[in-house]
Amino acid sequence: METGILLFAHGSRVAEANEGVRDLARQIQKASDFRYVRAAFLEIASPNLAAAIHEAFEAGIRRVIVIPYFLTMGVHLRYDLPKLLTEQKQRYPGLEIHASESLEGHPLMPRLILDRIQAVCETCKAEP
Repeated sequence: METGILLFAHGSRVAEANEGVRDLARQIQKASDFRYVRAAFLEIASPNLAAAIHEAFEAGIRRVIVIPYFLTMGVHLRYDLPKLLTEQKQRYPGLEIHASESLEGHPLMPRLILDRIQAVCETCKAEP
């Protein structure tokens, strides 16, 4: 069974922010064995989650894993995402739909933050 990955972000009025999510999806696809990795958005940007799931289904995907690209388990992940997934599971009974946890609590998060701090510190040292 072919698995598709949907990187699910909030969506922004800033086009570059949405393109950044799409670019990350492309990078994930290149770095993995998954041939189908796409971006999906809660609001503002396209495609929304329902459209992205439909596109995956039309492409022959029969298992979708939704990866929330959110830092915390806020309202959107606690309430909106489960509701959206329930609706799509009812719409596509032959499609497996799963969701991962948010990025919150991931063991690599402190290292990522420390890398960002280090980058700022190096920039500060380089300034006259």
